[in-house]
Amino acid sequence: MPIYEPPIRDLQFVLHDVLNLPATGLPGHEDLDRDFTEAVLEAAGKLAAEVLAPLNRVGDSQGCRLENGVVRTPDGFGAAFAQVKEGGWTALDCDPEYGGQGMPYVIGVATGELFVSANMAFNMYQGLTHGAYSAIHAHGTDAQKRTYLPKMVSCDWTGTMNLTEPHCGTDLGLLRTKAEPQEDGSYLITGQKIFISAGDHDMAENVIHLVLAKAPGGGEGTKGISLFIVPKFLVNEDGSLGARNGVSVGALEHKMGIHGNATCVMNYDGAKGWLLGDLHKGMRAMFTMMNEARLGVGLQGYACAVPAYQNAAAYARDRLQGRSVTGVSNPNGAADPLIVHPDIRRSLMDQRSFLEGARALALWGAHLIDRSHLADDADAEGLVSLLTPVIKGFLTDKGFDTTVLAQQVLGGHGYVEEWGMSQFVRDARITMIYEGANGVQALDLVGRKLAQDGGKHVMAFFEMIKSFCKEQSANEAVAADYIEPLKAASKDLQAAAMFFMERGMKSPNDALAGSYDFMHLFGHVTLGYMWARMAVAAQAAQAAGTGDAAFLKTKLATARYYMTRQLPMTATHLARIRSGAEPVMALEAEAF
Repeated sequence: MPIYEPPIRDLQFVLHDVLNLPATGLPGHEDLDRDFTEAVLEAAGKLAAEVLAPLNRVGDSQGCRLENGVVRTPDGFGAAFAQVKEGGWTALDCDPEYGGQGMPYVIGVATGELFVSANMAFNMYQGLTHGAYSAIHAHGTDAQKRTYLPKMVSCDWTGTMNLTEPHCGTDLGLLRTKAEPQEDGSYLITGQKIFISAGDHDMAENVIHLVLAKAPGGGEGTKGISLFIVPKFLVNEDGSLGARNGVSVGALEHKMGIHGNATCVMNYDGAKGWLLGDLHKGMRAMFTMMNEARLGVGLQGYACAVPAYQNAAAYARDRLQGRSVTGVSNPNGAADPLIVHPDIRRSLMDQRSFLEGARALALWGAHLIDRSHLADDADAEGLVSLLTPVIKGFLTDKGFDTTVLAQQVLGGHGYVEEWGMSQFVRDARITMIYEGANGVQALDLVGRKLAQDGGKHVMAFFEMIKSFCKEQSANEAVAADYIEPLKAASKDLQAAAMFFMERGMKSPNDALAGSYDFMHLFGHVTLGYMWARMAVAAQAAQAAGTGDAAFLKTKLATARYYMTRQLPMTATHLARIRSGAEPVMALEAEAF
């Protein structure tokens, strides 16, 4: 069975040495000292490693099944879900008014990585519930919040998001699900939704569906869409469960991965629902959930690759294959371990340098959300809005690549199911597709986010990088190895943005043809920025003689690797962007 070791020390390094959470001045952050966060992470890691991780392969091999209209989850999932609920993990960063613990969002993300790495399919049941909770918390009436949120915070009731229909995915303006108004203020929802993660299961008393539908008078396209709360079981005035609603599971999808999560076809046959937010403004309410979900999927993208890397590194240290070209390193064995070979080291360093940079980016993004919510910081909100498609798109693309690299280290053993590496690859693949396929994330970044608020947020990002580099340029311990490469990469990003500004209006295809490269270029710069910040923190601790000397030395070496071997990819992406649309659009459609 694959191993999983929770990376507590690395999480602590980012939370304290890089982000320095207790010193931020944000409400609730003053209590986040090292001892407190370590206790939280250790407890979460123990649950992840000892309870959730052993069920990962069980979920993959058994999957979910639909029996007489009831969705059954894999063996052990129900008992594990009960443990997660009893430990209060579903309520960690939720509003205390509804039973939550009120911790900052960044702590929820840190523990979320541990749960996703241990068992991604399992964690989706509570993860989607958190997104639905957030949408109701932001847009619901007081009565709706009192009715649904306490049970969703505890995960006695779970939640879903229902967007996709058989004939439309990204283009939600084409959806056909109808909402007919009733005299009592409710609506009858009729239609079919597909690809609904955690759409139904046997681990909760009720499932609260958030469903996009069109009510009369809304007009065409997305402007006519409203969002509705549609519970599996109706809820009585006293909070008890009433009759079964007109919603059912038509089928379970047979998927490449995440077999332990029930991905459902949901049929709504005059199901009773209640408007969430304003009529015909459903996309605004749904995006509260979707933006959180996209950040969560970015986390999934790298977190799923963490155990893949750990198993690849363990295999490389143990597996004997060939001799080192510089001399025998294992004289008592028939061969040297794989880890002595430079190409294996290259692969492992590619994996490690991405994963540690991605972890820092995800936690920084969560911290920006805390700043935006807890301090009403509009600049932080704008910055995280800009970064959301980068976090989702880049981290999932590279996260999948990382699982493939890890699988490759095991050679033939990586390809057979016995070693468990293929599950990491199969599970990670969905992260590039759902919550907006990565091509759509790139279009959103270039087509919407760059110009948002007159380009204010991307200019603020450039200024932040410039100020950081200027501040650290006098620090001889980091300037050459970490700051100068970041400067060069940032200039490539600015040049790409300028190309879009100059060509985008006259030839929009030039911008759109380069959007995917721009998303990756932006991703490399953000990881470069994270690595530069980590290098500064590690060097300062090293100079002060504090912290684990071996850990700090490893951190600096890994940072140097990213700067020298990965960050130069920005020049390649810039060259491809500057080639414009002509090479992309040269063939007639009939030629494909």
